[in-house]
Parts: sequence; structure tokens; C-alpha cells
Amino acid sequence: ALRMSGGDHIHAGTVVGKLEGEREVTLGFVDLLRDDFIEKDRSRGIYFTQDWVSMPGVLPVASGGIHVWHMPALTEIFGDDSVLQFGGGTLGHPWGNAPGAAANRVALEACVEARNEGRDLAREGNEVIREASKWSPELAAACEVWKEIKFEFETIDTL
Repeated sequence: ALRMSGGDHIHAGTVVGKLEGEREVTLGFVDLLRDDFIEKDRSRGIYFTQDWVSMPGVLPVASGGIHVWHMPALTEIFGDDSVLQFGGGTLGHPWGNAPGAAANRVALEACVEARNEGRDLAREGNEVIREASKWSPELAAACEVWKEIKFEFETIDTL
């Protein structure tokens, strides 16, 4: 309904962080938001084939407990056309908001570059962040703050 009424963004779940959901279901929802044609695939939460023809897509939004260590997964899951809302992941930086934003931007750019070079973010993501933190003191500080933060609970968003 959001897409048909002209909405341009909606929270899609994150797979990581505190607003987790099943990875395949989240990926299915993201595809429904962006793609012109989607085949029925119940394993991905897509219950009927949908042909959006030329109707504009909707940007998926990820938020909720995300920080720089989640960036490789977020880049892999959402790609380039998404909104990543880092609340505490920015505001919780020990040097303030601007360094927090800079840390997130450096992490994002490092992950996009690594992905574009053909690196496997699922396997090498933490190393990509560590490498980038060597030349970004803002990212290094953020990495230290968020290194121990984990949300450990079972997802309630299941098929």
C-alpha cells in the first residue's frame, strides 16, 4: 500500500542490530520495495507474484542498534539504495556527533569499496573495518566503543 500511495521509504528490518528479522524474509521485503517484478517465494515472505510495472520503488530503511561493526552486513544486505539511520551509533561516539557521523561514513565507504573490488563482506567485513580504522581516528574510536555491543535474542519476525 505504501508504494501504491507514493511513499518513498519504510523501515525494512535490519537483520543485524536490535530490530532483527530473518535474513531471507528481510531480503524478500527489500526486493518487493525496489524491484519492478517479484516472483512468489514463500521462503522469502513473498506470497504472490507482483508486477509493479513502472511504479517507483521505495527505499528500505535500516535502524535500531546499528553501529560501525554492522556496516559490512548492512552494505551486503541493502546495497547502495537504502537509508541507514544510525542514532546511538552516531551520537554515542566518545568525541561527539560529528566524529560519529564521520566514523559511519568512513566505514560505509570502506565497505562499498571492498564490495566493488570483489571482496566478500560476509567473510572479510571486520577486516575491512579494521583496515579503514588505521587511517581514520574517528572510526578507530567508534570501533573501540562498539566492539562489545551485541543484541542476543531470538527473532520474533519469522515465517
